[in-house]
Amino acid sequence: MSHNDMHKVTLIPGDGIGPEVTDAARKIIEATGVNIEWEVVPAGAETVEKYKTVLPDITFESIKRNKVALKGPIGTPVAGGFKSANVTIRKTLDLYANLRPVRSLPGVKSKYEGINIVVVRENTEDLYSGLEYEIAPGVVESLKVITDKASLRIANFAFRFAKRRGRKKVTVLHKANIMKLSDGLFLNCVRKVAKDYSQIEYEEMIIDNACMQLILNPNRFDVILTENLYGDIVSEVCAGLVGGLGFAPGANIGDDCAVFEAAHGSAPDIAGKNIANPIAITLSGALLLKYIGENREAKAIENAISRVLTKGEILTKDMGGNATTTEMRDAIIGELK
Repeated sequence: MSHNDMHKVTLIPGDGIGPEVTDAARKIIEATGVNIEWEVVPAGAETVEKYKTVLPDITFESIKRNKVALKGPIGTPVAGGFKSANVTIRKTLDLYANLRPVRSLPGVKSKYEGINIVVVRENTEDLYSGLEYEIAPGVVESLKVITDKASLRIANFAFRFAKRRGRKKVTVLHKANIMKLSDGLFLNCVRKVAKDYSQIEYEEMIIDNACMQLILNPNRFDVILTENLYGDIVSEVCAGLVGGLGFAPGANIGDDCAVFEAAHGSAPDIAGKNIANPIAITLSGALLLKYIGENREAKAIENAISRVLTKGEILTKDMGGNATTTEMRDAIIGELK
């Protein structure tokens, strides 16, 4: 795509530190010269008063219309009993693939180097279907739902992604030795899809062993493909390998639209203080740029962040420095120029 292509992108500032970090990300993205018209829509605690919901219809309509959104963190109010906005967005828009790339960044405290892993997590079913019943006093049953439709769909997504990005290997994580039917079905679906991608190395690993391998030798992994619950846990383990959620971008992708967001929460304790680290949401913005075909600009942002971190002069509080959100933003923009 060329610079004169105008992209319309939905922007959801979110709660807590959301407005501060999304604003920083937006200005960094604009500094690449990419042509984006932002449509800012509300979601989160602030909308409850006015719209009686954390997710007003106008927000959904905007995402459906523009097909792409950059979303700040949304807190789930504990009292009002509102469903998690994040889950609602995924379910309503059928964003069945959760994508969590983690890579080592220069100057970020971590015991590992050279990590470059992408976790592809099924986003719609498994134990997260929320089908739980008390079948007798003191006895609860929780249903793990696995379908071949969802399993084939996520497997196809993972292998397509690996091929498009020139990735060499897909490792599927499972527990089919114990859950022979559910994880067995998932595994069989993945095997079917793997057959069509002979150029990509394919391996299977039992989830508990994989967790050990991630800590002993994380560099052996490239693309990890797994079910919803395992994926939730493993993507946080991977984020920990490269310094934590302050550096963890994420995407929820469906056939029609995609929502890009940082993995971290809304951090209400530091909201409005201009001290939150904007790197995770900015990296999520870079993922968004790749998704809409602006690869050069995405790379430019990733490289600018790397250069700021390599210099190590501008570090936010979570990184042991005292730079503000806006100072970090301006440093990244400075490296883009």
